[in-house]
Amino acid sequence: MTPSQRTAIRLGAIRFCIASLIVYATVAFGEGWLYATLGRAGAYALWTILFILLGSVALAPLAPSVSRTRFATIFTLAFLGYAIGWIVAYFVLRGSVGEWVGSFAGCLLIAVVFASAFGRLSSTPQLFVYLFAANSVGYFLGSILNSLFGGPVGMLSWGIAHGVFFGAGLGAVLGEIEDVKKEDVEM
Repeated sequence: MTPSQRTAIRLGAIRFCIASLIVYATVAFGEGWLYATLGRAGAYALWTILFILLGSVALAPLAPSVSRTRFATIFTLAFLGYAIGWIVAYFVLRGSVGEWVGSFAGCLLIAVVFASAFGRLSSTPQLFVYLFAANSVGYFLGSILNSLFGGPVGMLSWGIAHGVFFGAGLGAVLGEIEDVKKEDVEM
């Protein structure tokens, strides 16, 4: 692993954790209101939009070879694929099977979009492994923390765990694709 890859993983974890914590805070403190106001589909759409907006802002500096607008487009397509794969699997299969299949499908779709967009199709399996491992650890560790603590503290803990690990996976992907140097990334 190169220094630039380590930097991308570390910065991806930190930056995406902040984005994730904001999204999970809306769940922790507003889930009931959002379901009542927007319905379940509307709430999930809002959370997806928040992840896309905040995630693209957080991670764009880790992709210096493309403009922020281009990165936002790539990330939007990738995260929409992730969200669709995850949500369909979860609502069709339910429970932990749906969560595992959702993580698999969603991460595969992100890997394909990033690999295609950056001209690295041969790296798709490697990018998928980074994403699937990191996302799954973060999501399921977060689920355990949520069950352990409950309430808003549990949900916020879930957001931190998911954000750190998924962000590290996204950072690993961008570190593999890009040459990320610490001094080039605005904190």
